[in-house]
Amino acid sequence: MTRTEASGTTQLVAAMTKALREQKELTQEELGKLIGYTGSAVSALETGVQPPSDKMLVKLEEAIGGGLGIFEKARGLVLLDKYPAQFKNFALVEQEAVSLSSYQTFVVDGLFQTPEYARALIGGGFPKLPEEKVEELVEARLARRALFDRAEPTAMIELILEESVLRRPFGSWEVLRDQLRSLAGDAERDNVSVQVLPMERGLRVGHAGARGNMVLVKTKEHHDVVYLEIEEESLLVSDPAKVARLTHRYAKIRTQALSSDDSLSLIRTLAGEDRT
Repeated sequence: MTRTEASGTTQLVAAMTKALREQKELTQEELGKLIGYTGSAVSALETGVQPPSDKMLVKLEEAIGGGLGIFEKARGLVLLDKYPAQFKNFALVEQEAVSLSSYQTFVVDGLFQTPEYARALIGGGFPKLPEEKVEELVEARLARRALFDRAEPTAMIELILEESVLRRPFGSWEVLRDQLRSLAGDAERDNVSVQVLPMERGLRVGHAGARGNMVLVKTKEHHDVVYLEIEEESLLVSDPAKVARLTHRYAKIRTQALSSDDSLSLIRTLAGEDRT
């Protein structure tokens, strides 16, 4: 990323870092030592070549923030810049969701992904991405998990997965098992529900999930929207009639899925942690 390619947020953070560093009469090497990075990493930040990591922003706030909270405020904006273009609008909606209901047919919803699972997915895509870009996207994806622990208001989160998702490895079988263990842990949260749609559902009359993924969100203003994404293209549906149709379809998918208890038992069994 060159200076001209850097986002406005990255350029602003770069300028603030340089100004505050010089105000404190620190060299790039000296600031680097204070925050646990090399002088070259500080230089890359100040020239806009490399956007700061979330960890770096925390350290900068401690070292040169002066209690102003500038770098703390920048964290959310920098993370937003790291999301793929088609996801940015939804990321803002997701962060403040009152409730979120996701149905996924191919991979575990990004909100629930472990670092290793996310890295295998993002790094294994086509065309291949540079390693530093993969790490940037993984960091941004993991930051979404803050929604699980948000206190005011607590977000109610529901996930329905096709059973095939639980059996599809990425990276390695151990990566999948760790993902399933993490999913089981999330399923035990008070504000989370996880259900599995059995693979044999198609042998019965009707399969409401045959048309693909969807994520239903109730916003902080209590508006209902649906997020759809395929092949790096996305759509945020807000038309009431369309949202109602998709909401009804999701409700039918839920009735066709296993109960939360049976789903958790299946996830634990596939993870090698059968507690029966």
